[in-house]
This record gives sequence, C-alpha cells and structure tokens, in this order.
Amino acid sequence: MAASLHTSQLGSAFLGERAGICVSTVPVTRLGFRRKTVECKESRIGKQPIEVPSNVVITLEGQDMKVKGPLGELALSYPREITIDRQESIIKVSKAVETRRANQMHGLFRTLTSNMVVGVSKGFEKKLQLVGVGYRATVEGKELILSLGFSHPVKMTIPDDLKVKVEDNTRITVSGYDKSNIGQFAASIRKWRPPEPYKGKGVKYADEIIRRKEGKAGKKK
Repeated sequence: MAASLHTSQLGSAFLGERAGICVSTVPVTRLGFRRKTVECKESRIGKQPIEVPSNVVITLEGQDMKVKGPLGELALSYPREITIDRQESIIKVSKAVETRRANQMHGLFRTLTSNMVVGVSKGFEKKLQLVGVGYRATVEGKELILSLGFSHPVKMTIPDDLKVKVEDNTRITVSGYDKSNIGQFAASIRKWRPPEPYKGKGVKYADEIIRRKEGKAGKKK
C-alpha cells in the first residue's frame, strides 16, 4: 500500500510540472479511530417501583424470589444482570451492570415481578367468545368441552391452578393467579378454531378485533 501511495504522489507531481501547476504533496500518516462509548438508557418500565399489598409475603434468597398471597404462591429466578431491592412495602428491580442484555432484562423482569404480586393478591382473567352457528362450550368437572364444527367434541383438561367459567354457552372466562398459564391455556383454546376473516367464525378473545375481508363478488351482468 505504501508503494502505491508513493507512486500516486510521484504521478501527481509529474502531471503538475507538465501543466505548469505547483502540486504540494502531503505524506500520509497512520489513521487513528476513536471508539465512542454508547450508554444504555434505563428502561421506563423497569425503573418504576412495585407496591406490595399487606396480604402478600415476599421471600428473597439471593437471586430467587417467592411471592405468597391469598390466591396462591409463585417463584421466580432472576439473572445475574438484575438485582432486587426491597424497601418496606416497595420492591425495586435494578440493573447490576450496564450492558445491552441487562437493559433488555430490566423491563421484562420488572413486569414479571409485578404480575406475580398482582396475581397472588387480585388474580387475572382472560375472556374468549365463540362465534358461529352451533358453536358452544360446557364445563364438566375438570374438563372443558368445545363443539366447534368438528365430527367430535374437543375435550381439554383444565389445569389445577386455573378456573374456567362458561356463560351463555359461548362466553369463556379463564381465571387464576399465574398470568402466563392463563394466557397459554386461553391461546390453546383459540388454536382449535382461530377466527376466519370473512364471516368472523371461530374462537376469539373478547377484546380482539378481527380484520374482515370482502368475499368474492359475483359476475356483473
């Protein structure tokens, strides 16, 4: 590379002399790069404190936390990038190090911690709606039985930590203290007959908006 730079400098000087122009040559020195440190911004969700009700008991053991309330008990293990600090009736989730992974985990584990506290004290619920002629649901013991247009009814075993209630044969309510289990069981119900976009038939969440499509138009005369 040094040889090519030297040749280009000689060529420029030679052309300048022929044209009667004085060309100044500047020796090329080593180029230096300056590394810029990027600081991770603190999560807006992660920095919010979590209020603990009086009927909830929290036990901290290193990176493990147990939450016990009137509805049940939950546990969660935190990664080493996250620290938990309890101050009377408030829990704060903080970052132990300033890395990209710690910034990603900060808001996530703050939300998981809040869901545990709210779950064991108040609980969560997820509502679904059956849309379609002949679609119906019933609860028999620990089984949810769905009639969704198949040649046979669909039977689903209800987990021990969840409660399922059916109203008007078409409205299903899944409740419990573990939000992730509620969402997973509700999604497994919806998976049997997802709503189709033309008539909206199927199993949908109560607050779900189905984007409808226009059917094929007939031939114009």
